[in-house]
Amino acid sequence: MTEPTMTLKGIDIFQGHMDRDKQIALLDDLREVIRAAPLFSPVTSGGKPMSVRMTSAGRLGWVSDRAGYRYQDHHPQGTAWPAIPASVLDLWHDLVDPVRAPDCCLINFYGEGARMGLHQDKDERDFSWPVLSLSLGDDGLFRVGGTRKGEPTASVWLKSGDVLRMGGAARMAFHGVDRIRFGSSRLLPKAGRINLTLRVVD
Repeated sequence: MTEPTMTLKGIDIFQGHMDRDKQIALLDDLREVIRAAPLFSPVTSGGKPMSVRMTSAGRLGWVSDRAGYRYQDHHPQGTAWPAIPASVLDLWHDLVDPVRAPDCCLINFYGEGARMGLHQDKDERDFSWPVLSLSLGDDGLFRVGGTRKGEPTASVWLKSGDVLRMGGAARMAFHGVDRIRFGSSRLLPKAGRINLTLRVVD
């Protein structure tokens, strides 16, 4: 199995794991997913708009609205989520498990000024599997803490092509994206950052 290039508070980071050609091919596959399941603007259970837009692929998708955070088997418009592209599954099978596939590929799009506050990925029923995160487009300042609020944090800039694996004790670490360097990559014609998060749900 491929070895990480660095570890940050127990999280494995594979810097530059996807070369430019793989990134372009992956982006083409994601455009097909978004055509079938358009990006939507989520809100918190309290009705506060999130700054990212999102969609999903796979058996289940993650949504957030006034009813709360949850996984469901259909897009908010009512249609089933499209399948996770083979190009994405190949990365999971290379870095996580050659047989078991993820249930969900959450797709987050960060436009100018978008961020993601510190949070835990805890809506799944099975925490034994790692979370795999893929970065495309503009640089994002990723921050990670401990498994409890208020613990010290550390940060690293994630660049287009980087892959991150959160497993073991780090599976429940608080993490987020403080900001992006809008326009730092030429992968997306209008700039922005795309983050894919692959998860086993149950």
